Amino acid sequence: MSEHQMTNLNPTRRPRKSQSQQTPPTSLTTSSSAMVLIELGFMMVYLVYIQLSKNRRVSVRNWNGKIWIDIREFYVKDGKTLPGKKGISLSVDQWNTLRNHAEDIEKALSDLS
Repeated sequence: MSEHQMTNLNPTRRPRKSQSQQTPPTSLTTSSSAMVLIELGFMMVYLVYIQLSKNRRVSVRNWNGKIWIDIREFYVKDGKTLPGKKGISLSVDQWNTLRNHAEDIEKALSDLS
């Protein structure tokens, strides 16, 4: 999904989410990803989840009318997978800046290996 397509998902008001829509799916395994279509009142929203490791995930979501790329650790409490404090949420502009420097990061990784 392109940035332009994603920005068109911004709602004019923030609909109330049901309990099932508040947390990411817990059935993902290591190195898996999923694109989930969720109905939020009057609109449909795509959320992307990528499992980086047992307790780390990347998600792309619409929150308060803005698109965020969220890289976060999760923990399990009472059988529910919940987001932890450790993580970062990047705006689309911040994500684009990081992505534009991918070659610099790859070169640094190569030089340090």
